[in-house]
Amino acid sequence: MGVGGWSDLTADHMFRFQASLAPPVAPSTARRRISGLRSLLKWLKRNGGGPAGPLPSAGGIRSPKRLPKALAWEDMEKILATVPGDTAVSLRDRAFLELVYGGGLRVSEACGLRVEELRMEDQAVMVLGKRGKTRWIPLPAETQTWLRRYLADARPVLVKKAVRELFIGPTGKPMSRQSAYHVVERAVQRSGVTKHASPHTLRHTYAVHLVKGGADLRAVQELLGHASIDTTQVYTQLDTDAVVADYRKAHPRK
Repeated sequence: MGVGGWSDLTADHMFRFQASLAPPVAPSTARRRISGLRSLLKWLKRNGGGPAGPLPSAGGIRSPKRLPKALAWEDMEKILATVPGDTAVSLRDRAFLELVYGGGLRVSEACGLRVEELRMEDQAVMVLGKRGKTRWIPLPAETQTWLRRYLADARPVLVKKAVRELFIGPTGKPMSRQSAYHVVERAVQRSGVTKHASPHTLRHTYAVHLVKGGADLRAVQELLGHASIDTTQVYTQLDTDAVVADYRKAHPRK
């Protein structure tokens, strides 16, 4: 290549180096190697020994969108069933799980939800999402049932002083994000479901089940509060493995 030292590197050398990081090299590996080279060359430049040309850039290297983890309907039912709602805290936990799964709320949205934003007469909830955008989410009948039970039998027991948030902890303070994660983790452990799950998993599961049930993608976008349809588009890929498996079973050539 005719390179006697770092100062001999040209833009063509940089281009060839970046081209060598194409697949099957993983995008994360490519970005890490380019970042390491950039750091070295910048240090050399500061000390008078680097190349005069432009530094390599990882700006065009993007990781493929990872498919969201979602639970099967049977697993979701097992998780919910492990929270019987026989105490004030258990009833709060069940109502929280039902709302996050039944409405697809982000954990921050569920924890910050206020009582007046729950519109039971309209069978819906008003959610203040990212960038201050408000959206209305219809609630399934089962979710409404548990929320009504929580409001009637559990929240008055948990409230120690006037608070506007819907979900309250045993100390009377609004439910924290950390508590929300613990609620999901405990329910999953008790259910025997081996998959890891978090509040975000329940939100993904909500979206996946909607898409599998035939919901319009634009409607799912609105319900999730996604700014771009591209973010929601990932859910259309989720059935690919199932389709391939069915094809393998059905096609005579196997």
